[in-house]
Amino acid sequence: MSKMSRREFVYMMAVLSASAPVFANSHTRLAKTTKPEDYYKLDSFGNVRIMHMTDCHAQLEPVYFREPSVNLGFFGNYGKPPHIVGDKLLERYGIKGNKRLEYAFSCVNFEKHAEHMGKVGGFAQIKTIVNHLRTNFGAEKTLLLDGGDTWQGSWTALQTRGKDMVGAMNKLGVDVAVGHWEFTYRAEEVLENVKLLDAEFLAQNVFVKEDALMDGASAYDEDSGLAFKPYTIKKLGGARVAIIGQAFPYTTIANPQRFIPEWTFGIKEEEMQEMVDLIKEEEKPDAIIVLSHNGFDVDQKMAEVCTGIDFIMGGHTHDGVPEAVPVKNENGTTYVCNAGSNGKFLNVLDLDIQNGKIKDFKFTLLPIFSDLVPEDPEMKKYIADVRKPFLKEINREIATTDGTLFRRGNFNGSWDQIICDGLLEVKGADVSLSPGFRWGTTVMPGQTITFDDLATQTAMTYAETYARDISGKEIHAILEDVADNLFNVDPFYQQGGDMVRTGGISYTIDPRAAMGKRITNIRMTKTGKPMEASKMYKVAGWSTVGSKSPGEPVWETTETYLRNMKHVSNLKIDTPDMIGVKGNPGIDNRYN
Repeated sequence: MSKMSRREFVYMMAVLSASAPVFANSHTRLAKTTKPEDYYKLDSFGNVRIMHMTDCHAQLEPVYFREPSVNLGFFGNYGKPPHIVGDKLLERYGIKGNKRLEYAFSCVNFEKHAEHMGKVGGFAQIKTIVNHLRTNFGAEKTLLLDGGDTWQGSWTALQTRGKDMVGAMNKLGVDVAVGHWEFTYRAEEVLENVKLLDAEFLAQNVFVKEDALMDGASAYDEDSGLAFKPYTIKKLGGARVAIIGQAFPYTTIANPQRFIPEWTFGIKEEEMQEMVDLIKEEEKPDAIIVLSHNGFDVDQKMAEVCTGIDFIMGGHTHDGVPEAVPVKNENGTTYVCNAGSNGKFLNVLDLDIQNGKIKDFKFTLLPIFSDLVPEDPEMKKYIADVRKPFLKEINREIATTDGTLFRRGNFNGSWDQIICDGLLEVKGADVSLSPGFRWGTTVMPGQTITFDDLATQTAMTYAETYARDISGKEIHAILEDVADNLFNVDPFYQQGGDMVRTGGISYTIDPRAAMGKRITNIRMTKTGKPMEASKMYKVAGWSTVGSKSPGEPVWETTETYLRNMKHVSNLKIDTPDMIGVKGNPGIDNRYN
């Protein structure tokens, strides 16, 4: 396999820059009759095409989505993808001033670009592109992978328990899938959805507990305890391609075990190596691909410690990385790819396989610009049908905003701040805590906030709120624990997500410090006084992983707050003071 160069990314730039009207005048909006092949025509290359999407979070319709202005990397990941944002990212890939690609990959000039180019993604648009890329290359040589976090993130997904997305995946023609938030439904619901899914649902790292097996729990393989099929072999263009599934390894830590009490998860890197070796010996594949929901940094470490993998098609951390990142290991190179989130991107990996080996490849991360792509009629009708029973509720208008409401970045976004402020006010709390979720779409300035918008931030199976007394010492410990999860020097101890969002307090963080020493100077924002370790504070929050909380779901709390406010104006975002980040390419202070 040839060494990675920028040619794949440059090729994509040429494709998307092919039409002068798109870039010569950013106000130009092409008609829906524009043919997608004019903008998504990839030259024929090789004999195997792998398409990959991930982390759509149940967004069937086109959305606005602002890329992060803070995605810090330290230690071995300093200055490496995906920890490069804003202008630094544009400079790395030579796309500064290219309006389409600037809009797709960065937060730079986001509002201006969004006004001119509109929304991104949408399953009806993705279906059009997928059909075109399949037909153009040859359906018998093409595979579509879904990296998980597909059944959760919208009101319709929550109400149908993910079945609306199973139907959408089937119509899209997904061939292989893995999961994470899929496991936040009850185990019986997960298994029911897997049966309805046309795609193969894989996981080499999910096992049924031994005592559950003894009690008669079902498993894909009772001898090994594997809960799901671990891998599959696909014959494509005369080649044999192995796909290994890797579910989110920390599911029962980051999400409630109570929904799936009989299953265990883990990175299982030793089992992964054994699986790769077994497949090579018994299946004699021409290529081995891992469909992963580890997160980008974890995937890079897995690529270092596990040999024999050609590509890891990853997800979980929502990183739209425009290149296949090479990772050296003792036996060669594994390339790590990621396809962003919310249906905004589609990875296209074309392989030239000859004599049982990958001779060469071409990788392209395609942004899905909704204004350039006509909707597939069948998928459009399906989306309308599944949303119809819920239209009255999801179209309900709640408030308006004069600022951009977004979630995505290592610290509080504006949507997170609204949730935190709502918890403070409605619950009468001193401090509020909200999880550092990365899912959630963007609301533009001047836009009416609907319940549909609110649901993209809150729709999940354990959204209940709480309000209880917690000591200052315990609050400090919570902040330290989450910071260690985010900034641990060892990627295998990073569980994805971002820093817990806070309301009512300010603090200072040194991400490079040791565990227990990152968080200092916690102060109460109302009084400016230091938080006292021994004092009890009323803390409001939501999304408890242990037992179910007693309060109303957080969407009710937040809607009450927004209705009382009526209009969001001059929102102050509680961003912590950061030590040791000056010059870090993972932060763009202009857009922070």
